[in-house]
Amino acid sequence: MQDVIIIGGSFAGLAAALQLGRARRQVLIVDAGQPRNRFAQHAHGFLGHDGRPPQAILQDARDQLAHYPSVRLLQGTVAGAARTADGVQVELTSGDAFSARRLILATGVVDRLPELPGLQERWGEGVVHCPYCHGYEVADRRLGILALSKLALHQAHMLPDWSAQITLFTNTAVDLSSAARADLDARGVRIIETPVAEVAGAGRSVEAIRLQDGTSVPIDALFVTPATTLALPFVEQLGCAIEDGPLGPIITTDMFKATTVAGVFAAGDAAHAMHSISLAVADGALAGIAAHRSLLGL
Repeated sequence: MQDVIIIGGSFAGLAAALQLGRARRQVLIVDAGQPRNRFAQHAHGFLGHDGRPPQAILQDARDQLAHYPSVRLLQGTVAGAARTADGVQVELTSGDAFSARRLILATGVVDRLPELPGLQERWGEGVVHCPYCHGYEVADRRLGILALSKLALHQAHMLPDWSAQITLFTNTAVDLSSAARADLDARGVRIIETPVAEVAGAGRSVEAIRLQDGTSVPIDALFVTPATTLALPFVEQLGCAIEDGPLGPIITTDMFKATTVAGVFAAGDAAHAMHSISLAVADGALAGIAAHRSLLGL
C-alpha cells in the first residue's frame, strides 16, 4: 500500500509529490499526459521559468522527482476511486488497482470552447484567456475579447492596461447596461454587437474576426474566458463536495486543501477559483504537506 496516491502529474500533482518525496513517503503519481496548458508554446508569469515551454518545465520537475526513490510516476488514466477501510483504492482503465492511505486529486479542469469556426485550433496561441499569462506578449496590439459570459466585461476593464486598441465582441452573450457601456467607453473599449461568424488567420495566429454581416474586424489576438468542467467524473463518486466557481465547478477544500471526504485532498485548477502555474504549484505543495501531516495525525 502506498502512503499517498496523487491523481494528476502536472504542476499541482508534481509539487505535492515533491513535498511527500522529501518526507520519504511512498508516493504513486498517476498521470494521463493531458495537461491543460498543452496547447500553449510558452508559459509566462511563473517565477524562474518565464517564457519557457510548459512541457519543458514539467520534464525538469519529473527529472528532479526521479532522484527521490519513494516517488513513482505511472502513465495511465484513472477510471474510478473509492474509500476503503484503510484509505482509498484507485482503479485504472487498464484494470490495475492501487491502494493508499491518502489521496490527492490534482486532476485539473477541461476548457469548454464554443463551436465557433477557427476558435479551437488557435486555442493557446492566437486565442488566449489570461491577461497576466499572455497580455505582455501582445501589448499595444489590436486585441479582441469574445464574450462567452459576463466575465468578458471583467477582461474588457483589464485589457486597456496592456493596449489602447481593445474591441469587445458581445456576440449575444452579454446585454450591456447603460452604466456598463459608459464604463467601457471610459476605458476606451470599442463595442461590436454583431454576432461573430469566424476567427480567421494564418496557421494558429489570429488576424481578423469575421462577423455574420460579412464585415471583417482586424485583430492580432483574441481573449476568451471559456467555461470549465472537472476533468474526471470520479470526484463526485468519491463523495467530495463540489461548489460553483467563476468558470465552472471546483472541488470544495478547506485552507489545508482537505476535501469533505476524510483522507482525500485536492489541489490545482480543480480546487482553486483562480488558475495559473504559480497558483497550482503553491496549491500542490500545500496539499502535499497537509497529506503528510495527516498521516502523522496532525
